[in-house]
Amino acid sequence: MRRDRNGLIRRLCPAALTGVLLLLPVSAWAEFPIPSLQIGVGQATSPSEVGVALEVLALLTVLALAPTILILMTSFTRVVVVFHFLRQALATQSAPPNQVLVGLALFITFFVMKPVWQEAYDKGLNPYLEEKIPFTEMVREVEKPVKKFMLANTREKDIALFVKVARDKRPETHDDLPLTTLVPAFVISELQTAFIIGFLIYVPFIILDMVVASVLLSMGMMMLPPVMISLPFKLMLFVLVDGWNLIVGSLVKSFGV
Repeated sequence: MRRDRNGLIRRLCPAALTGVLLLLPVSAWAEFPIPSLQIGVGQATSPSEVGVALEVLALLTVLALAPTILILMTSFTRVVVVFHFLRQALATQSAPPNQVLVGLALFITFFVMKPVWQEAYDKGLNPYLEEKIPFTEMVREVEKPVKKFMLANTREKDIALFVKVARDKRPETHDDLPLTTLVPAFVISELQTAFIIGFLIYVPFIILDMVVASVLLSMGMMMLPPVMISLPFKLMLFVLVDGWNLIVGSLVKSFGV
């Protein structure tokens, strides 16, 4: 029975696909041409071909590291950690779910980083694509706004830590700092800031939990979990103060946008 069904599916799928293609008007074929794909591997005959291969390899490496770059070199770390503390302080378990919090953190990251990426595109990538500057200068121009953003949100103490650990020559200016030193310093600074914001978020909710627990204890209701009673009051307090607007606005302003 299963073999007959699988054979029927194999016969009907190509027929259905062919029918869908035949139903398309002729103009659709002109608007959506079928691309051709050609892949080949050959021996390089000149240094320029080797350079192109190395550039392709570098591009693939950057694409593979894109999620890490997005997380560690942008505002994403601070935003998503603060959202985690907020959900824990509200004690709402998995509401909002992780997908919503991460998605919101991503869009806030795009909003915060837009001026930085726009400057990097205007001064670095776009002139390189128009063949006005070489590749090395393009990399330097792209690094400048990214470094400027990270330096503005990194503590001097954290930078000094990694400069000391690296045992490299002390840079004369901030622009001389390599990304291998600046990125980890920026990440621990972001974590420090996020933990401070998380503590400030926790304080009013902890006070509310203590008040509810004291009232329940005075009423002799020791077996009733205080979290169950305090949760509606937490949600009411959060809604009354317009918590999402307040927290998101404070987060965005903390980056100097």
